[in-house]
Amino acid sequence: MVMDKALFIFLLTYAVIAAGQPPFFRIDRAGAALIGASLMVITNVLDIDTAYRAIDYRTMVVLFCMMIVVANLRLSGFFPLASSFVMKHVTQPSMLLYAIVFLSGGLSALFINDTVCIAFTPLVLGVTLRLGLNPVPYLLALCMAANIGSIATITGNPQNIMIGSFSGISYSRFTAKMLPIALFGLALCCLMLRLAYRKDFAQERIAVAPVRYRVHRPLLIKSSVVSCLMLLLFFIGVPMPTVAIGAASYLLITRRVKPEKVYSLVDWRLLILFVGLFIVIEGIERSGLVLAMLDIVGNRTAGHPMFLVTVSALLSNLVSNVPAVLLLKPIVASMPDAETAWLLLAMSTTLAGNFTILGSIANIIVVESARPSVKIGFFEYLKVGIPLTIVTVLLGALWLSAVSY
Repeated sequence: MVMDKALFIFLLTYAVIAAGQPPFFRIDRAGAALIGASLMVITNVLDIDTAYRAIDYRTMVVLFCMMIVVANLRLSGFFPLASSFVMKHVTQPSMLLYAIVFLSGGLSALFINDTVCIAFTPLVLGVTLRLGLNPVPYLLALCMAANIGSIATITGNPQNIMIGSFSGISYSRFTAKMLPIALFGLALCCLMLRLAYRKDFAQERIAVAPVRYRVHRPLLIKSSVVSCLMLLLFFIGVPMPTVAIGAASYLLITRRVKPEKVYSLVDWRLLILFVGLFIVIEGIERSGLVLAMLDIVGNRTAGHPMFLVTVSALLSNLVSNVPAVLLLKPIVASMPDAETAWLLLAMSTTLAGNFTILGSIANIIVVESARPSVKIGFFEYLKVGIPLTIVTVLLGALWLSAVSY
């Protein structure tokens, strides 16, 4: 009986999350997760104390504090400044493509990829339109490279932050294993976009007009120094929640920036989504449903790297990558080589986001932000997204399987 109730609540919650918004109701993904969590408690699948304990506060603390740090960088003008510095050295359309790919990919490795897309979409759109270039390949480069680059570190995207908390893999070890995949993926992204839009890169020379922006110099210095110190401490092994709390708290001590400006840039809906999903998945685990699924599939099959990669990639495009990670968490944690399994999960759920426009929030941010000026069609995206995803996921799986031995 408990398993039936848990399964019904789980399917209902994930159906709404996959759809984005159910017909006739104004419920978003965060609301669906919170409603699902409430139903797990109301129907006695979980008691309230178990629901509290199901929330991974390490993940929540790191994610929230990273949002505070990135909000300060955005308010300081860091992102347009970095973009302007790179654009000064661009003289050809192909160089502009490479600059966008490696700038967005590199910054996404250090900070949350969704934020990079929010900051850079208007800049990329404005530059390409002023130069008379087709914005589509450059906008695709922005979101696809943000997804690829974010796999390089634990702080690159929300699902990596969760996996870092669940697995206990150190920041430096995670980066050592994943950075080669990110670098290869970024190079492949450049190649595939060049091939798919070869006519748009026939122009020989361009002169990129300077981007107009405002810089809050004291905040820029403060937030940049804190960010660098924070990343250094991550690499040398200081616990991530401790470092993140210290960095965020220090940045909130200010005489110049109104706190509401910082809080307005925090993605509260994503935090609510995490809380709800932690409780929903705990209900599924407590009901025995996961063990029943493992018995049907078989531990040996479920533990095979290619099976895990395929299932996680498919789930990422059906219900999004964060829910996919939480759904597969109990299976991955039970595998003999858990570290490799966690890395495979991080790699596949992130790179699978390039398959379709709906595959990741970063894609949706870029497409929707650019919509008033340029429309990127679903099939327009697929002609690069499908081959890029298949090749990067397969090669990523082969690499991680090889380096684990």
